[in-house]
Amino acid sequence: MSPMSVQAPSAVLLIRPHFFTPNPETAHDNAFQSVDAGHDAALIAEAAYAEVTRVAETLESRGIVVHLFDDDGPGRPDSVFPNNWISTHAGGHVALYPMHAPNRRTERRGDIVEMLKQRYRVQDVVDYSGLELDDVFLEGTGAMVLDHAGRIAYVARSRRADPIALERFCTNFGYEPIVFDAADESGRPIYHTNVLMCIATDFALVGLDLIQSSSRRSHVVERLTAQDREVIALDREQIRNFAGNAIELHGPGGRMLVLSRRALDCLTAGQRSVIERSCTILPLDVPTIELAGGSIRCMLAGIHLDRRGAPSLSATSLSTASLSTQAVSLAATPHERSASRTEPGLAV
Repeated sequence: MSPMSVQAPSAVLLIRPHFFTPNPETAHDNAFQSVDAGHDAALIAEAAYAEVTRVAETLESRGIVVHLFDDDGPGRPDSVFPNNWISTHAGGHVALYPMHAPNRRTERRGDIVEMLKQRYRVQDVVDYSGLELDDVFLEGTGAMVLDHAGRIAYVARSRRADPIALERFCTNFGYEPIVFDAADESGRPIYHTNVLMCIATDFALVGLDLIQSSSRRSHVVERLTAQDREVIALDREQIRNFAGNAIELHGPGGRMLVLSRRALDCLTAGQRSVIERSCTILPLDVPTIELAGGSIRCMLAGIHLDRRGAPSLSATSLSTASLSTQAVSLAATPHERSASRTEPGLAV
């Protein structure tokens, strides 16, 4: 069994949408998004619902705690991607983020925050969502790829990663920002860093060719290798197929890299070999979800909190005094319909 890792959580938050569709408000800056006008909207929503259900079942079969919430209201086409509006951190800290697209701002859910408080040791909730009033955005662990062990936030510049919000997050949570410009072959900025980059315990998947500055590219590699990680360079085609949009999780059988089947199919044998020296590979089929421009990493918000009633195992913690607690004020939202199947009978 591989050792525990602060980088690889053993629990995740997953949202199952009832009205999934690619979001027209995000299409202008998300080159990964695709819409087939010939597809029936109801069939797309049904397929997405089924894909999320299978993801939850597969992860639970591997011993991952899945907090599965349903979103049964219309008007939130991207609710399947909760990692953009919430993140959790060792030491009991939760962050809520300002979202660029107006129709994504209603994704923030008070019932999810309350669930975390009930089941985990939450010390404080830092709410950055008020920055939306000033057109300042930072879309969580989509905009930032966090090295939890090395305390580094890797960020590709975009409208969804404002430097003001990034500075506040890094100051509050004790991260060093490493910012770079990244673009596709047409020069279009990469909308979220987590389609470009995945940091696991012993390796990192990075679309190095998309980082525009050679000096910044070298700096990213140097910082990753300084943390004893092997850098696996992904080419542009692999990035287009979501090979960078993966997440490392930790179950009873050890660490696993979770990614989409489409992502796995574009990796070379050599790249797979490097990954499998550290963890197993778990591919999941989410082709409908990927129409919206995100894949497995976007779907899973890792929970880096200690469970109530369990001894603290956090390898990295923050001083509670370093965080300025802000009140959570959220609109009424749908209640959790399906508690984690690993915890039957626990009311939320």
